[in-house]
Amino acid sequence: MTIKLGLIGKTNTGKTTFFNAATLSSEEISSYPFTTKKSVSGTTHAISLCVHHEFKVQDNPNNSKCLDGWRYVPIELIDLPGLIKDAWKGKGLGNQFLSIAAQSDALLHVVDASGGIDSSGKITEPGSGDPISDFADIEEELAMWYLKILEGNRDKISKLIRANSDLTDALTDLFRGIGVQKNHIKETLIATELDEKEFDNFNINDSKKFAIGLRKISKPTLIVANKIDVAGADKNFARLRERYNNSIVIPVSGDSEFSLRRAEQKGLIKYSPGSEQFDIIRSDQLNAKQINALNFIKKGIMGEYMRTGVQFAINVAVFKLLKMNSIYPVADEKNLADKQGRVLPDLILLKDGATISDLAKEIHTDLTKGLLYGKDLRYNLRLPVDYQLRDRDVVSLINASQKQSKIST
Repeated sequence: MTIKLGLIGKTNTGKTTFFNAATLSSEEISSYPFTTKKSVSGTTHAISLCVHHEFKVQDNPNNSKCLDGWRYVPIELIDLPGLIKDAWKGKGLGNQFLSIAAQSDALLHVVDASGGIDSSGKITEPGSGDPISDFADIEEELAMWYLKILEGNRDKISKLIRANSDLTDALTDLFRGIGVQKNHIKETLIATELDEKEFDNFNINDSKKFAIGLRKISKPTLIVANKIDVAGADKNFARLRERYNNSIVIPVSGDSEFSLRRAEQKGLIKYSPGSEQFDIIRSDQLNAKQINALNFIKKGIMGEYMRTGVQFAINVAVFKLLKMNSIYPVADEKNLADKQGRVLPDLILLKDGATISDLAKEIHTDLTKGLLYGKDLRYNLRLPVDYQLRDRDVVSLINASQKQSKIST
């Protein structure tokens, strides 16, 4: 399963620059509204510390890549069209946006921390816009989208409840099309204290409370405070953290990351995405303007915020918001290899709480047949099929046919 992250926000917040920096794509970047007229998908990576040094082996990755001791796991990043007011009613590109946002596992909400756009998303003087209001506007659109689905299907929900006498199942059936799972519904009903209330007695305030709660739980979101390199953005960043203290807010300079990635691609600097430093290796091919820009990134961005924030935002979304763990399954216990002899070939991302049985199912459904146990190759421990895996576990799966084969030989 490939994890999908959606980039949302108003127009001109720098979503496409973030996308290009993360994927090294070259989608059109302009200051006129709706530059992104349709969703664009690209591949970026979540980065996790590789285990090959710990096990003293040289790995041969298959589904990911290993650079300087770090595993780069492919993630799908989707740049969505900017939203406008009443998008949930279908205005602008609302319907297209919402249908694709539904496919995302988590959302990165990009705001212009410099305050350089007005309420409609048009470019304005930095400091005159309000990123706090911009964030609230988009969140309201998403909540209203969920509310529209709920309120527009009250009769259907009531019929399902009468047929099955279960509110959770009825709501799961209704919202399944936008990636909502049963555990999301359960958690939302409990969090909003609506789990004991009859659905037919839900008033509009109950419905909206449920819609807001379900949106947050089913599509976990972090705030990308972009354009942090612009003067005055630091103050808005602080305001965002204070106002939305129940959300993760990350300072980001998409322009800086894009510049570094391009320079690295051309061999002018040595830089790894998310790194806290870079080295100029071809200064003779850089002009004064380029050197000044690189010095600003080193002092003004990395010196102040440690990193440009693009890769950090992606990692936080995958490992903190979605609570994914990095798991290394192998077939050959002795050599930590697969059947083709590739050492530590795959890194599989599984949600926290996933078990040995879940791992087998993720690799191939046939592996669950006759599954006996897993084996922790770090500590040489036998693990029951319901053992909950931990980050950076290296495991082999043992089934009945393997055991029979060993006995026969």
